[in-house]
Amino acid sequence: MIRICLVGEIAAGKTFVAKCFGYPLFNADEEVIKIYKTNNECFKKLNKKFPKYIKSFPIKKSEIKKLLNKKNIKGLSKIVHPYVRVGLNKFLQKNRFLKYVVIDIPLLIENKLNKKTDIIIAVKTSKNIILKRLKKRGLYNKKLLSILSSQQLSVSKKFKFAKFIIENNSHKNNILKQIKQIKKKFND
Repeated sequence: MIRICLVGEIAAGKTFVAKCFGYPLFNADEEVIKIYKTNNECFKKLNKKFPKYIKSFPIKKSEIKKLLNKKNIKGLSKIVHPYVRVGLNKFLQKNRFLKYVVIDIPLLIENKLNKKTDIIIAVKTSKNIILKRLKKRGLYNKKLLSILSSQQLSVSKKFKFAKFIIENNSHKNNILKQIKQIKKKFND
């Protein structure tokens, strides 16, 4: 199995690009949402660690947002990331006989989840487009972005791991064209 892993900034469009590949996709952000909604064990651990913020199950996104600061994010990650790893391992086991899978994990490199055999693809997007996307999603909050970004390697460091770069500044057809060129190189 060849793992295609996407890296890039917050709101660069990694998930959109990942879906364009057309292969089975593991999306860590979606996995975290599922964990917050269905994993009672995770809730109990978060409630014990952050009783002031995490009060009810299923865990609400608003509760998580309130606890996010530079001090708490490490504790949150320490509890949630092992469950994400379990989800990733189940996904990989389920798809073990396929030739390709796509992995979209924002902290892939930071959490040392990448392997030497992975095809790492960086998704590059202009700052203006990223800001527009964040504002459109209602996620533009300088303090929150700073906290989340502090957990990630700089874009330039992440891009050093990449075998390919996809420019995500235009239409879906342009992205599909770039993916088609990359897929050809897989088979060369």
